Amino acid sequence: MQSVAIVGVGLIGGSFALALRAAGFTGRMLGVSRPATLAKAIALGVIDEGGTLEEIVPQADVVFLAQPISVMLETIDALGPLLKPGSLVTDAGSTKRLIVERAASLPRFVGGHPMAGKEQQGVEAAEPGLFRNRPWILTSDPGPDFTGWLERIGARLVHLTPEEHDTQVALSSHLPQLLSTTLASLLSGQITTSTAGPGLESMTRLALSSQELWRDILATNRPAIAAALGQFAAELEAVRAELERGELDARFVKAREFGLSIRQK
Repeated sequence: MQSVAIVGVGLIGGSFALALRAAGFTGRMLGVSRPATLAKAIALGVIDEGGTLEEIVPQADVVFLAQPISVMLETIDALGPLLKPGSLVTDAGSTKRLIVERAASLPRFVGGHPMAGKEQQGVEAAEPGLFRNRPWILTSDPGPDFTGWLERIGARLVHLTPEEHDTQVALSSHLPQLLSTTLASLLSGQITTSTAGPGLESMTRLALSSQELWRDILATNRPAIAAALGQFAAELEAVRAELERGELDARFVKAREFGLSIRQK
């Protein structure tokens, strides 16, 4: 791997470039984004060179797609004639089934999803440690060269089919986002912010996320998310009944055990 093209030099794409550099990558780091973003990324030392898809992709051994999903699908359609022979295309999309299906015509594509992020967006928020000790889901095997770099940047590799991925992240990522958003919208105008403690800050952290980012995620994983919401709605009804009977102790124990388990990975 001598050259990497980051298509979408924002938080995730920029962080991947910085993480590779911090892990010892000495090849060329290329970028495709809006001109103002590219200028900023070069000034920050995130990439070495920027340009259009047509200028950059033919130079790259690895093409890393880190755009909003709707834009990424359009990019995939344009990639075929531009790819360098033998190059790997992978992505950071938060849903996988539609992306992997669209990319089936590409010579070498591996669906990917680094389970990392933060509320701030843009290349200015990029950081080299963003993926350290975080899951990086792959839908097939990209080979030891690329997986070796993922391990060097500190990611924990997880292999799932696109369908398994979309079902799992509907529960572990998309449902928490909607619960946080729903809670914040419910409380808006009902409580004064002076009564909000750290617990409410934690519960509404995801509500700060970008609507633009989530619009594509929700649109491309709607059935799995609807099923997850249905499960949660049923659990809320069970909680209501347990509350009325004064029988919530077992649920607190079970919840605490799970909460501890995800913090001990």
